[in-house]
Amino acid sequence: MVIDPSAAIAPGAILHAAPNCQIWIGPGVCLGMGVVLNACRGNIRLETGVSLGPGVLIVGESTVGANTCVGGATTVYEANVAAMEVIGAGRVIGDTSRQVSMEVQVKESTSASAASVTDDLWDDAQEATPPASDSSPSPVQEEVESTEEVVEQEAREPPPEEENLPASRPWSSTPPQTTASGKVYVNRLLLTLFPQGQQGKFSPDSAQDSSSE
Repeated sequence: MVIDPSAAIAPGAILHAAPNCQIWIGPGVCLGMGVVLNACRGNIRLETGVSLGPGVLIVGESTVGANTCVGGATTVYEANVAAMEVIGAGRVIGDTSRQVSMEVQVKESTSASAASVTDDLWDDAQEATPPASDSSPSPVQEEVESTEEVVEQEAREPPPEEENLPASRPWSSTPPQTTASGKVYVNRLLLTLFPQGQQGKFSPDSAQDSSSE
């Protein structure tokens, strides 16, 4: 294992070389946290200025060219990466024989889930639909029908005739006639003015005589 003194190795990096295998780290190399270098069936060589992001895994005989940047969580399996390359995070480089076609799995799972959902909805719809029967109509339907009959019957009946109300008397400008005559009115006035005259009966003539005296 050869490591240049100028290389920077973050904590958590694992460097493992099998017997008769070697790991060579050049000047200015930077290894992120959790980088794993497993040299088996060949050597691993990191040229000058290589930068490996956190979680990069390099397995088997591999070479990374100078000034290449490899994104985090990328796997390099027995492959060589050219110099001055930029590799995105989460990539798989090298032997692809063990890769799984995620697109096919997604399509199959999507079609299976859609079919199961359709079957469930169909079963729920069949359970929720009440069976058809020739039984008597529901109380709500009977109430609606009776209401419609009443409305039709009221529409057929003729409107009630207006009662012949007596014509209102026009307002008369003449005041109502009193039953008391003028003589009675005078007698009441005299009794009010001369209460002592109740001992004898006054008349309009006697009142005139007393006024003359």
